[in-house]
Amino acid sequence: MNVSLENIDKVSALLTVKVEKADYQEQVSKSLKTLRQKAQVPGFRKGMVPMSLIQKMYRKSVVAEEVNKLLSNEIYGYIKENNINILGEPMPNEEKQPDIDFDTMDDFEFVFDLAIAPEFEVKITGKDKVDYYTIDVTDEMVDNQVKTYTQRNGKYEKVESYEEKDMLKGLIAELDENGSTKEGGIQVEGAVIMPSYIKDEAQKALFNGVKVNDVLVFNPNTAYEGHEAEIASLLHIDKAEAAGLTSDFSFQVEEITRFVDGELNQELFDQVFGEDTVKSEEEFRAKVKESIAGQFVVDSDYKFLIDARDVLIKKIGKLEFPDALLKRFMLQSNSEKGEGFVEEHYEKSIEELTWHMIKEKLVKEYELKVQQEDVILMARNMTRAQFAQYGMMTIPDDILDNYAKEMLGKKENIDNIVGRVLEMKLAGQLKEKVKLNPKTVSIDEFNKLLN
Repeated sequence: MNVSLENIDKVSALLTVKVEKADYQEQVSKSLKTLRQKAQVPGFRKGMVPMSLIQKMYRKSVVAEEVNKLLSNEIYGYIKENNINILGEPMPNEEKQPDIDFDTMDDFEFVFDLAIAPEFEVKITGKDKVDYYTIDVTDEMVDNQVKTYTQRNGKYEKVESYEEKDMLKGLIAELDENGSTKEGGIQVEGAVIMPSYIKDEAQKALFNGVKVNDVLVFNPNTAYEGHEAEIASLLHIDKAEAAGLTSDFSFQVEEITRFVDGELNQELFDQVFGEDTVKSEEEFRAKVKESIAGQFVVDSDYKFLIDARDVLIKKIGKLEFPDALLKRFMLQSNSEKGEGFVEEHYEKSIEELTWHMIKEKLVKEYELKVQQEDVILMARNMTRAQFAQYGMMTIPDDILDNYAKEMLGKKENIDNIVGRVLEMKLAGQLKEKVKLNPKTVSIDEFNKLLN
């Protein structure tokens, strides 16, 4: 077997592989003997089919399979041995590739186009300036988070008079044109109304200050502005009936229920941050603020890496790429979308490819490694962040481990986590190398920067 490389220019080359019969014949013979032992052909006992018949039936496909195996191993072995940094996959040359006929030929020649990655250097110094955004944790954010915690420990209590957001329960009865209970009309026992959800302000005001055992008159059609679904749900009727219903109804209040937030006490402090971690409301609020700020660091680092990307791409300048080859490869990967898609997205793909190459070079330069413990820790942190969204800050280790294990059970999750670990480590390195331009912004301002 003979492999040769011809450089067309700095970023493209022709790889020629010549395969002779002697290179594959021994393996073909072994494969045919194995097939003969297993072949079941009418008129012959198993294992006794003449080799000439086996060759006639299977030789072409076996030769093709063995040559392709040999070809693949030789190509990638050559590329690795000679440290050729290729982009995409080797592609058969459209002009110089000879016709291949496994029926009549014993020796074969394969010619492949190689897209070579351009050479470049990335020198990062303290003169490289990159913005670093810190999100301001406001008192309002802390208040909202504290309220979330207290609400989760809250409960419903029965009260005597209505205030906004209370829930009322009682008897609803349809009235006739004289204001009396309509004979045979609609009645609902134990009907539940939350006046805060009533759309018409005048109807909503009818419930202000009502007390248990009070009776008031309201009009469901007016109250809910004719929305059949809401009227039907309240009166336990179908939407068709609700659509034509304009009657007034009486509502006798039997029960008023109010949600009361939980107390801001040591029990809550321990539940959120662990036993005796904080011992006062002041310490609790400070810890909540610290926790929110910690969650924002991930977002700040993400934005920093985006800005560092722009700085570094600009710094290395426009690289030379084998455009024709890469477009061909892109079209091959998106054949159903056509050439228009390739032309429209090519420049963006080159930008992404450039950043990918920069990251690879920096990861190698800084000797960044992803260990198993890094992956597990990241999976645990991602799990912890998911729980934190629901106000659950202190999660037992066994629960974190179980969720992390489940997350790592899928290959796509592992690839994503490994990528995140590498980017986190790269961001850490870059923050030490470049000159940071610190900026403090509001969460709204930060979100606008990401859009």
